[in-house]
Amino acid sequence: MYLSLTHNVRLQVTYPVRVFFLLGVEILIVTNAAGGLNDSYSVGDIMLIKDHINMPGFAGQNPLCGHNEKRFGERFPCMSDAYDRELRVLARQAAEEQGCDSFLQEGVYCMLAGPTYETIAECRALQKLGADAVGMSTVPEVVVARHCGLRVLGLSLITNKVVTDYDSTERANHKEVLRTTEKRAKDLQRLVRDLVSKL
Repeated sequence: MYLSLTHNVRLQVTYPVRVFFLLGVEILIVTNAAGGLNDSYSVGDIMLIKDHINMPGFAGQNPLCGHNEKRFGERFPCMSDAYDRELRVLARQAAEEQGCDSFLQEGVYCMLAGPTYETIAECRALQKLGADAVGMSTVPEVVVARHCGLRVLGLSLITNKVVTDYDSTERANHKEVLRTTEKRAKDLQRLVRDLVSKL
């Protein structure tokens, strides 16, 4: 039952990406809310995603499992260039021009399945794996986009700092995530709008 449910969710989430491809879209810009794993990150920072770690993929949960539809892409697509370098350069230029480069970071995004926030042990493990931010979305869409040959730019809004100290009284909570998202939403929207104008 669980495997069937997660497969259906993956199909629902990635379906629009294939529709975009069929409509002639060439670039996909994805955004998400994420917890900051990197100690140098602050709440409210925007992280350009340069790579990702697909933890559900380690357990076989990949949107490309099953029959391969050749009109979308080859059976085994390369993911080492999932996030377009030239688009990241343009995003940095746009950030500098609008004065938000002081809170622009660049790093590795890790996806967990959720819906729970991470345990302390999980956060420590993800840091050791090289992840800078963690969230519950984005990777399936990016995998399907790259399968279709779309160029991808990813942006994570750091909405909270993960808890890595057992003595800490801090706790991840959804209200904090929503507050930070609301506070930084205009900056993120302006960055995306300015970037699109450069394409």
